[in-house]
Amino acid sequence: MTEQIAGRRVVTNMALSLDGRYAAPDNPVDMGWVMPYAVTDVARDHLTSLWGPATTALLGRVNAEGFLGFWPTVIGLEGADPRDEGFAKWLVDTDKVVLSSTLDEAPWERTTIVDRPTAEVVADLKATEGGDILVLSSASVVKALLVAGQVDRLALTIFPVFLGGGPRLFDDGLPAGRWTLVSQTAGEHGTLALVYDRVR
Repeated sequence: MTEQIAGRRVVTNMALSLDGRYAAPDNPVDMGWVMPYAVTDVARDHLTSLWGPATTALLGRVNAEGFLGFWPTVIGLEGADPRDEGFAKWLVDTDKVVLSSTLDEAPWERTTIVDRPTAEVVADLKATEGGDILVLSSASVVKALLVAGQVDRLALTIFPVFLGGGPRLFDDGLPAGRWTLVSQTAGEHGTLALVYDRVR
């Protein structure tokens, strides 16, 4: 049985290949391998279930530039899936914290730039009022939170493709721990959405 988390949960969301990679070996910023699967009902419903209870988005700089460069363009786009548009509106309207040592000021509304260790930033966020703190596909942030034992909910979308190399999400040396499966959904193309809660 999972212990109820007092206060805000830290929820991390990552897309992984079947061989455990979050990026291709030759071009880490190319997410083309994700696209055929990201538009499935399973992937869209999975993301919707994550941002619904969240009131803060936590991102690294690279992902912030990617997410905030693309998603606002979906709002009002003819033929856009309502779930995509819902996420886009949430992302624009919610409080965003971007971890960066190179940005001095935020080019996006409702965004705070922070140049401090990830674990410290999250500890401060957890001490405030609000809903879930959702980490959106920022591997460096997720890895730091896993090392610090600060992930309360681990959401993964597994896509049925081997990348044959590239960085892994789960490095050796992570703290030992147990997780309980709270939801699992399989869909088109063999896409699998999994949500685990940390047993504390």
